[in-house]
Formats: sequence, C-alpha cells, structure tokens
Amino acid sequence: MPPTRLSGFRRLGRRREGIVRSAVLAVAWLTVSAALAQPLTPVEPALAEITATRRFAEAALSPDGTRLDYVELGAAPAKSSILLVSVTAGGAPPLRITAGDGKAVCDEHGVAWSADGAQTAFLSDCQKPGQLQLYLVSPNGRAARQLTHLKGLLADPRWSPDGKQIAILFTENLPRSAGPLDAVLHETGVVESKFYEQRLTLVDAATGILHPLSPPDLYVYEYDWSPDGQSFAATAAHGDGDNNWWIAQLYTIAAASGDTRPLYKPPAQQQVAAPRWAPDGKSIVFIGGLMSDEGSTGGDVFQVSAAGGNPRDLTSGLSSSASGLTWPRQSQQFFFTEHFDGGSAISRFDPVTGRTERLWQGDETITPPNEDTGLSMSRDAKISALIRNSFGAPPEVWAGPVGAWRPVTHENRGRKAPWGEAKSLHWSSDGFRIQGWLLYPTPFDAGRKYPMVVSVHGGPAASAKPAWPRPGYNPMLLSQQGYFVLMPNPRGSYGQGEAFTLANVKDFGGGDLRDILAGVDEATRVAPVDPQRVGITGWSYGGFMTMWAVTQTNRFRAAVAGAGIANWQSYYGENAIDQWMIPYFGASVYADPAVYAKSSPIDFIRQAKTPALVVVGDSDGECPPAQSYEFWHALKTLDVKTQLVVYPNEGHHFRAPEHQRDVLLRMIRWFNENLR
Repeated sequence: MPPTRLSGFRRLGRRREGIVRSAVLAVAWLTVSAALAQPLTPVEPALAEITATRRFAEAALSPDGTRLDYVELGAAPAKSSILLVSVTAGGAPPLRITAGDGKAVCDEHGVAWSADGAQTAFLSDCQKPGQLQLYLVSPNGRAARQLTHLKGLLADPRWSPDGKQIAILFTENLPRSAGPLDAVLHETGVVESKFYEQRLTLVDAATGILHPLSPPDLYVYEYDWSPDGQSFAATAAHGDGDNNWWIAQLYTIAAASGDTRPLYKPPAQQQVAAPRWAPDGKSIVFIGGLMSDEGSTGGDVFQVSAAGGNPRDLTSGLSSSASGLTWPRQSQQFFFTEHFDGGSAISRFDPVTGRTERLWQGDETITPPNEDTGLSMSRDAKISALIRNSFGAPPEVWAGPVGAWRPVTHENRGRKAPWGEAKSLHWSSDGFRIQGWLLYPTPFDAGRKYPMVVSVHGGPAASAKPAWPRPGYNPMLLSQQGYFVLMPNPRGSYGQGEAFTLANVKDFGGGDLRDILAGVDEATRVAPVDPQRVGITGWSYGGFMTMWAVTQTNRFRAAVAGAGIANWQSYYGENAIDQWMIPYFGASVYADPAVYAKSSPIDFIRQAKTPALVVVGDSDGECPPAQSYEFWHALKTLDVKTQLVVYPNEGHHFRAPEHQRDVLLRMIRWFNENLR
C-alpha cells in the first residue's frame, strides 16, 4: 500500500473500528535524538524548496468552462483554501471562496458547480474547526450560505441535474476524521466491532433538509448522478467501510426512494472504481482491475447496461492502466486518464466506433498525486482542468483544451529542483519489458563511481511517476547526497496493462524482485554506479520488498524499511484491511497458510546480513508496528546491525512535520553511514 494512497480530502470519511491489534509491549521507543537536532547541511536547500512549495488538491471547471475553482493546501495539516479564477480573462487575480471572514484559516474543499453554473457548493469547517458543513455561494464568492448543521463527516458534494438537491457522502457521529492511512484507535477492554457507514444523503438546496438515501448498513465509496436525476450509480459494500472496499459492488440507487439494486459483482481479482453514467442514461462505465489500495485506481474501462447484465471490457489489451473517467454531458465520447510507461496519459474513447484515441502523454503526474480521479471538463468537452507536476516542475493548476493547457496558477514560479536529472530506463526480465526511473546525483561527475539506492513503490498496484517530492520520507533527496536513485516499476505495477498488474499474484517477492535486480544490472550498465555500494528502501509494500530483498540476496549493503511486512501469516490477523490480501494470495491465511509463508521475510531471516533501519508509526492499521518489531527483533537476535524507530501517534501516513523530517534525516544518515 502506498504511503499516500489517498488525499486527505477523499479519505476523511474512511475509518476503522473493532481492530484487534497485536500488542507491541516490548517496543523500545526511539524519539528524536539530540543528534538529529542539527540539520544535515547538504539537505537543507532541498528541504527548503519542498517546504516552500504551494500544493493543490482540486481543480473544478464551471460547466461552460469559463471559470475555475481550485483548492490550495495550507502549510498546516487539514487547512486549505478555495480560489475562484476566470479561465478566459487571463491575469485577473483569484477570488477566495470561503464560509469565514476571509482571514480565518479553515479547511475548505469539495467544490461542486451547479449545472447552470449559478452556484457552487463546498465544504468548510470555518464555523467549528474539524467539523465540516455544506455551504452554497454565488460565483462572486460572497455571502456563503450554510446548508447543514451536522455532526460527523461530510464528503464529495454533487448537484442534481435540476439544481434542486445536492448529494453528499455522510458518516454520522464519526468519532475521528481519518481512515486507515491515519492513526487507528488504540482499543482496550472488551473489543467490539462498530461500523460507521458512509451513506449517500440528499440535501435540499433551498431548505437544507436532509434525506438519508442509501441503506444504513451499506458503505458508499463513490457515486454519480444519472443524467435525468432519477438514480445514482454507486460502488458500495456492506459492513466495515475501510476493509470491504476490495469486495465492493456496483449498485444503482433510486433518488426518490433509496431502493438499492446490485448491478455488477466483480470477480475475485477485480475491484471497481469511478462509476460514470453515459449521457443517454442507458449505461454506466467504470474502471475494473486488480487494485491493492482504495483510491489508487488502475485497470480497464468497462461498460454495463443500466438495466443489468454482463459488462463489456472496452479497453481490453490496453497497454496502460486507466486511472480516472470523465464523461461530459454534451459529449458522445468519454475521456480517461492513464498510468502509462512510468508517466501519465489521456485518451478519448468513442463507444460508437470502439476506437480509443491517445490525446496526450507526458513524463509527469497529473491530477492530485496518488489519486487520479479524472479530468475536470466543461460540458462540451472543449476545456479541461488538471494539476500537473514532475521531477523538474512543481505543481500548478492548468486549464485549456486537452494537451494545450495553459497555467492558471503561478504559485511555484521560481522553485528550483535541487536534485539531479531523471532518465527513463527500460530492461527485460522473464519476458517482461520493465520501466523505471534513474535519478542522477547532483552535482554529477561522469568520471567517478557513485552509490545507488533502489526505491520500491508501495501498492503493489501503483506506479513510480515523475513528481515533485512532498515533505517526509522521500528517497529522491538522496540525489543531493551523491546517490543514484533507481525507482523501478516491476510486475504488479500499473502502466503496462492489466496482465502486467496481475503478474505478481501468488508470487510476492518472486518475479517482482527479479525485475528489480535486473533493473540494478541495467542501471550499473548505463551509468557509473558502484555495484558494491547499492542500498534498498521502500514504504508499505516497498517496506515489505526491502525486508524481503535482504533475506534473499546479499547484494544490498544497506536497507531502510518503512512500515513493512515481515510475516504475511501474522500480518493477516493484525492489519485493519485484510480483504485486500485474498485477491493476491487466492485464499485466506487460514485456508492456505503455505502461500503466505513462502513470501514471508521472517521465514528466511537467517540469510539476512544487511544493516537495516526499520521505521513505523505506533498506530499504523495498514502495516501494524508488530511487523516492524518482529523483523527488527530477529535481526538484533542474529547480531545484524539494525535500529527500530517507532513514531508516536502516527499511522501509515505520517502527519506531524517533526516526524516527517525526522524519518527523512534518519534514512539519509543510515545510507551515508553504511554506503558511503
């Protein structure tokens, strides 16, 4: 699972109750030491650039494509602002949309335009910090009107086609505003399961009267209004919302009565995401594929009749992974974003001819990082908006025809990348064509040899793409320390079609490790890499691959494992989201323990000789700290150099700036100490 699987906005409504967590009573707490109080001088320029970078989370076009609302993230966690700007009147300053006095720092996001462009709905916690409410505002950005007075979590507002209602996802009385990426609750006493279901709820735009729609035992993840406003297409599952996304089905929900009808139950090795109605209301398109993490979407595009039946794979054989869908109401074609060959792409599909047309591709990340939700487009599909960033270009909001965008924001003008040049590499492994990124050290001297660190992405269904780094753990910053950094996309990744993503099923650490080792060979062939000074690191699935690699080969001379998995058998009973494992392993651990054991680093631990730093949050529900403790304890017992750092009140994705900084500096110091 990647460390930033979903943006905070989209994941606020996900949470976990009733997790029986293994006690980690013997963990030695290692806090920020005095040695870390002094920053590493070579890293400071990069940290300053990253910290100063302005970031964006949403870009929502008005239906006519003339105006754009975008969300700019604040420096503090859970703080953000909505800005309105004209797309056609270049140079006009943006206007802030807010429920506050214009001076207060709030969390404001979830922008949704009405079909006529006369009003915007948005979410804000200006009235009470931490408690979002739904507001309406006219395009002039003044006199926002509060519609709801709720207790719980609100997410994803969307207008009905007639402009009379606004749908939201509402989780009533949610005791905390986070999902499994954030710190899970520490339970004591009698442990009981209690689920807080996220329900599709209608809000009257005139009165604010609330009408809960979906059943109270059904957790709704994503939805879309039908063109006539009479129904919804939704992905949903009964029971625990955080854990059951992997078995979610496609439903239709009647807007008047709430009658819910299952439309499509995917097979075991497929998850469904991004449902979108066709403009004629006769069918629904969605993305289906093997996905290891909610919000990290990839697969083929399917179409199913709104009356039911077997869906049709529209993009079978696609050499990329569809990541987001958009179907403008006045267009006969739909558009989809893609993970493609280590970068991004956008294509258009014509259902009449069955033809897919690639409109644009680039070595960059588009839309919010790690959450490709599709383009925002005008109703006539002539104008689009998105967020773009890459290794060399910090994030900005862009708008215009697909592939001919112009920047709307210039917040990061002057930011410079203090890391080295990145090159796309390709190599062969077991008949697969593997892609990866090789980041060069800076400054670079072609006449000398350099150490290299392999950075393995999470997932495993994800993709290492060119992106401007975020604060915290980020191996890219090793470039400034004089390292090559190899970021491979081995089998199991997105970007080369569904067969490639499926290629590591029941083979974790097998073929994908061979792909990575072949990538090390390629990097040492094309660049002055010292093969005797190669390290490995990763977070989540990348943390597992780091633990696994050092038990399978002595090729790596140093390792940093973040939120890793040491023992798939014990992990099954400890983690908060065990449903993700069955599509990959074929059965539960209780039905087939052997398939879990064969990929468990702990079963091969006596072969490990590599110095390993192990880091994890004490409240990580996705990769519980017991896994890191088990790996560290084994290395320590076997007299292998190791250190364990457990960060207080942190989940799978670290939030505290001091912890983000600390884990980065520890990683750099560990490699400097053991590879330099």
